Amino acid sequence: MAKLNSYLNFDGKAEEAFNFYKSVFGGEFLGEIYRMGNAPGTENLSDEEKNRVMHIALPIGNDLLMASDIVPGFGQTLTIGNSNYVSIFPESREEAERLFRGLSEGGNIEMPLEDQFWGDYFGSFQDRYGIHWMINYNEEYVK
Repeated sequence: MAKLNSYLNFDGKAEEAFNFYKSVFGGEFLGEIYRMGNAPGTENLSDEEKNRVMHIALPIGNDLLMASDIVPGFGQTLTIGNSNYVSIFPESREEAERLFRGLSEGGNIEMPLEDQFWGDYFGSFQDRYGIHWMINYNEEYVK
C-alpha cells in the first residue's frame, strides 16, 4: 500500500517551524536541510531566497512531516487557510496532552483537548506558523 505523508509550505519560516516541531516531537531531521540556492536556476534569487528551505523532513513514528519555503522570486505566494490539518494519533492520553500543549504554544486553540461525545480525546488548533493540527486519542486505535 502507498504511504501518505504531510507536506507543508511556509513563507521563509520552514526551518524555524521545523526546529520548533523537532523540539516537541524529538528526533533528528532526515538528511540535510536542502536550500533553494543549491538548485540549478536559482542564481538570480536574492540571498534571502537562496537561503530558504527547498526541502526538510522530520520522521515522526513511521511517518514523515516534510516542508519547503515558497520562493516569491519564482512568483510563488502562500495562502494560509484551514483547508488542511495535520492529524496526529498519539499512543496515550499523556502523549496527546504533551503534543497538544507543545504544538499549540503561541497558537490559537480551536477546540480544547478534552473527552468528546463521540468517545475520543480530541482537540484542534492553529500553531504559531499558521499550520492547523488535530490531536486525536482513542484507546481502541492503539490496540
